[in-house]
Amino acid sequence: MAGFVALLVVVAAAAAARWTREEDADPLAGRPRVTDTRAGLTYGVPEGWRHDPVKDKGLIDAFTSQITSRTHGASTTSGGTVVAGPAGRPVPRADLRRTTESAARSNAGFFFPDRPATLEESRATLVDGRPAHTAVLRVPGDDGGARLEMTLVNVDGGHTSFLLGLVSGEPDAALTADLHDVVASTAVA
Repeated sequence: MAGFVALLVVVAAAAAARWTREEDADPLAGRPRVTDTRAGLTYGVPEGWRHDPVKDKGLIDAFTSQITSRTHGASTTSGGTVVAGPAGRPVPRADLRRTTESAARSNAGFFFPDRPATLEESRATLVDGRPAHTAVLRVPGDDGGARLEMTLVNVDGGHTSFLLGLVSGEPDAALTADLHDVVASTAVA
């Protein structure tokens, strides 16, 4: 009997540790969340950012939800946006890097036509335990340019979605950190 009780204590402790670790992994725990049913994702809204469900309805077809932030400093104006949506097709895990980098470049060309984009980083990652890949591009400009971060997520075997984060204007470390927090808070809906 003592062995059974000890086993129950160990299982309960492991479950509590796992639950605590998962809560700690979400930097936006306790913050409002956007649930994007078309993308199959839910993500946190950082302090100072805004989600307007009415504006989601006016997005171009590729995007199904967005959050925005604008900061006005003494000498700079920077803005941040995160949009999400379903990818046009399922992307096999083996193709995540190539497809993410290509989609990031395509979006850079859409948002910043005639401005070259430089790949700064490309890395495999996990989003809610699912295979994902993030590509980071820098787009120069007289206004400080832009940072574009594209994350493609294998939601399930037949469904891939994305998060696209943009910070424009003067480089703003706080807005970039917010983008990373949004991705870290993302879960499959």
